[in-house]
Amino acid sequence: MALGGGGFTNYNKVLPGTYINFVSGANIAGSVGDRGVCAVAIELDWGKEGEMFSMTAEDFYKNSLKRVGYATVSAKLNPFKDLFLNASVVHVYRLGNGVKASCSCATALYGGKGGNEIKVKVIKNIDDETLFDVVTYFRGVKMDTQSVKTAAELTDNDFVHFNGESMLEEGVLSLTGGSNATITGADYQAFLDACENVRFNTLAAATTNSEVNSLIAAYTKRMREDRGIKFQSVLYKCPYDDIGVINVDTPAAGSGNTEASLVWFVAGATAGCNVNKSLTNKVYNGYYKAADSYTQAQLEEGIKAGKFMFHRVDGESRVLADINSLVNTTDETGEVFKENQTVRIVDQIAFDDAKLFATKYLGVVPNDEAGRLSLWSDIVEHRKSLQRMRAIESFKDEDVTVEKGNSKTSVVITSRICPVNSMTQLYITTTLE
Repeated sequence: MALGGGGFTNYNKVLPGTYINFVSGANIAGSVGDRGVCAVAIELDWGKEGEMFSMTAEDFYKNSLKRVGYATVSAKLNPFKDLFLNASVVHVYRLGNGVKASCSCATALYGGKGGNEIKVKVIKNIDDETLFDVVTYFRGVKMDTQSVKTAAELTDNDFVHFNGESMLEEGVLSLTGGSNATITGADYQAFLDACENVRFNTLAAATTNSEVNSLIAAYTKRMREDRGIKFQSVLYKCPYDDIGVINVDTPAAGSGNTEASLVWFVAGATAGCNVNKSLTNKVYNGYYKAADSYTQAQLEEGIKAGKFMFHRVDGESRVLADINSLVNTTDETGEVFKENQTVRIVDQIAFDDAKLFATKYLGVVPNDEAGRLSLWSDIVEHRKSLQRMRAIESFKDEDVTVEKGNSKTSVVITSRICPVNSMTQLYITTTLE
């Protein structure tokens, strides 16, 4: 993040930027930006390695074979299909660097065993006997055709790099020798490094490795508190006790599925959930099956322990409670912060306020009474937008103050909000006469 950000205890920051604290009140046990963006670390058989690449839902469903190695009907792509049920954009980081498959005339563009599904077919052109048609197939699908006289005229395509030195002879060549990488903690660290260059609402890794989960959880807490980068990480069985971590505790059932697979649905659903909505009671309509048979006591204990769980209701698997892994509260991080809807609200405010300041005021507007009044007006209008969305309530203009800081360039803002959470409990007393 180029600009300064994060929390503050004293007005002594060096970098220009926006520094924001959210604390619970004593009595509490502009435009609003879009959501729907995930960053995911995933093992694949095919695709770009060592860098983040992005897909929209449209791109995924049109180009999945080229981008991630399988047609969308394949169960191999269930993670993406679960993500795109609710997410609009997914930043993908393919873990590891595999071995590239090859043959005498070409080498796979990417490493991994997916390269073993490439074939290069060379046939005589039916219209010009001086030309050869060189056709690239991937998983039996024709992906590229070039008509050339020599191999030197071939250009690389989305699947292979042609060496340009071989002789063209009619026949079919299969690429072989491709293999996937063995994933280590260093690969996940590389993913986290790449995350610093993109913006997202949720980060996800569906792993049962507790050390990797702890690495990601610690990174999340550090980015939120020290760098002011607001997102939540969705992890499996990671009781980290922090608002930034969603601890998915329900395993995926069925052979061929990793038990952490429900992470993908939760990550997409959380990213795509608006600030005025909750995931509580949301139906799981994804491509896995949730092992959601719990007793009432287990469900109650799960909520107390900060577990994001699914449970069975009338034959459907539903989200029990849209909560994060926070268990131990403080005066500044009270019970209200256990609700992910609250976190979405405060994260949205943090992002929108920082964006407003960076794009309109930073280095442009004088720090005088008129400048601070303009900033105050923009922030008040932003809070009113949230109130119109029913994300916050009881907001008054005087809940925002903008004052000059302890230097000529600093501005201090104090703001109060009352988040609205969706109804989750109903108590009825009926009197019979």
